Amino acid sequence: MEGDKEFLRELGLNIKELREAKGLSQQELADQAEVAKSTIQRLEKGKYNPSILILIKINVCLDLKFALLDKI
Repeated sequence: MEGDKEFLRELGLNIKELREAKGLSQQELADQAEVAKSTIQRLEKGKYNPSILILIKINVCLDLKFALLDKI
């Protein structure tokens, strides 16, 4: 359980860093990913366990590759 919390915290920090590197606000990323701003806020704080679909949307908005999609 503690490992899950650490993973979500690291995921959130990585997403925040990538978002900021692209010069996007939380609201801009939320709008592009078609999620609520509160979803991005909670995700970046490590307080939200996103669905795979939300992660894919965020990855697309941040111009990232999603390893699982490379196989499809």
